[in-house]
This record gives sequence, structure tokens and C-alpha cells, in this order.
Amino acid sequence: MAVFENQQRVVTMGQSLSQDEKIYFKALGARIAQRREELDLTQQQVADALHLTQQTYAAYEIGRHRLPVSLLPPLAEVLSMDVEVLLGMAPKNSKRGPAPKYQQQIEQISKLPKPQQRMLTDVIDGLLLKYG
Repeated sequence: MAVFENQQRVVTMGQSLSQDEKIYFKALGARIAQRREELDLTQQQVADALHLTQQTYAAYEIGRHRLPVSLLPPLAEVLSMDVEVLLGMAPKNSKRGPAPKYQQQIEQISKLPKPQQRMLTDVIDGLLLKYG
């Protein structure tokens, strides 16, 4: 997991935010939490990688605090995703046409229960060690 130099910043969601902004930051936090859980990471692990306290990181996940823009690139890297996807935008496709078969398979695997995901990951890791 990458480690980033970052000052801890907390921006409290105050009265100056519109209702739409509050909804957006809660949805952003939900996307972050979902991805962290998909990767089987704890809040503490992500917070450590970003040089934050677990409490501050948790506040970002529930939308209590606005996530500083400066944290978006390192957070996206820790969560192994594009910043655009993190922000809720459609990923940029440089190629036209359907997604490659392996991408479709990864999407299917991500929808399986965690134990089945782990089993398939172990099988893939074993094959990569043998043939890669």
C-alpha cells in the first residue's frame, strides 16, 4: 500500500453547504466505504496510508466532513481506482466497443459473495505464479 505525505485537514460540513452538496458528500463517502470494503481494508489501514486519524477518515466516509481535493489522488491510488470513478463520474474509455472479456469477468467476480471472490483470487494468483 502506498504511503503519502499529507497534512491532515478537516473541513466540517457547515451551514454554508447546500442540500445537494450534503447529498453529494454522503454519496462520495459511501463510494469510498464500499470500495474499501471490497478491498478488505480497514478504516485504520486507509487512514494510515493517508496520514490521517481513523476518526477523520471515518468522518469522510459518512460525509460529516468534506474530503479535501488534495486527498483525492492519493485516496484513489490507495483504493486502486480512478479519481473520476471515485467522484462518481463515468470512467473514461479510450477504446470503443465492448469491454474486454477479462474486465467483464472482473465485474462478475466483484458481484460474488466475499468467500467466492477470495477463492477465485487464490486460483488466479496460483495460475499467475505458475504461468506468469
